[in-house]
Amino acid sequence: MNHFTRRKFLNTSAVLLGTSVTGFSFTKKKDHPLLSFSTLGCPDWSFKEIVDFAAAHEYRGIEIRGIQRELDITKCPAFRNAQNKRNTLTLMKEKKLQFAGLGSSANLHFAEGTERTKNMDEARRFIELAQEIDCPFVRVFPNNFPKGQDRNATIDLITKGLLELGDFSKDSKVTVLMETHGDLVKSEDLQKIMQHAAHAHTGLVWDIANMWSVTKESPVEVYQKLKKYILHTHIKDNKLVNGKLQYTLLGRGEVPVFEAIDLLKKGNYRGYYSFEWEKLWHPEIAEPEVALADYPKIMKAHFNK
Repeated sequence: MNHFTRRKFLNTSAVLLGTSVTGFSFTKKKDHPLLSFSTLGCPDWSFKEIVDFAAAHEYRGIEIRGIQRELDITKCPAFRNAQNKRNTLTLMKEKKLQFAGLGSSANLHFAEGTERTKNMDEARRFIELAQEIDCPFVRVFPNNFPKGQDRNATIDLITKGLLELGDFSKDSKVTVLMETHGDLVKSEDLQKIMQHAAHAHTGLVWDIANMWSVTKESPVEVYQKLKKYILHTHIKDNKLVNGKLQYTLLGRGEVPVFEAIDLLKKGNYRGYYSFEWEKLWHPEIAEPEVALADYPKIMKAHFNK
């Protein structure tokens, strides 16, 4: 098993920072929200196809969650070696795009043992890569309340894992964000974890639909509890059809997503509104050419009402 240290992290980071995508910030122009999309929505596209589409449809960022169905992006050609990473950064700069975040598959709910070590190691590898390519965020999952494992003990494990990853990142420009996901979607549980995992390099991804579809908590209630931790968002919509959850294009479903977006805007949120079209997991939904083109139109229309 590969074990990581901050010294190794900083040594490997130095290789590429000289060619990083500097000059871009999260500051948005008035009424022009920072828009990105997750590559979960275009699982068969090459990296160049992803970048070209983003630029053509006036996105500002890309959230990497796998490329051509490889979820461990450290294995993808775009990030496989130093030269490829330099080429990737050059392409991003040419297209005036920024990496909005890297989506790892790391889960923090495991007790000490092989599974926990494997998941923590994956998160550290993603943090290393994020530092090398000037990406501000790495997403991790909380994620479950396993049967036979005490609920409070699981919350403690998640909190501990998030703090450990925050410490690993502390000498970098990377912040580790826990997504509202899996069994951890109640605002009370999330608030408890974030209060105890408070760190300069930890924060939260607010996936509005993930929470509301399960808890039906109002965005106002959620935002009041979690707003100071929210550094990134996942935007999507869905509705119940014959008792089953069905993803829809934005604004065609039942999620009070625009209420949440308005709260973020009013609260001077400065991060990305990142469209998460779950095409990889749900092949029956609309093709990326349709969904990823629709999203910026709907968002810009909403912001300019």
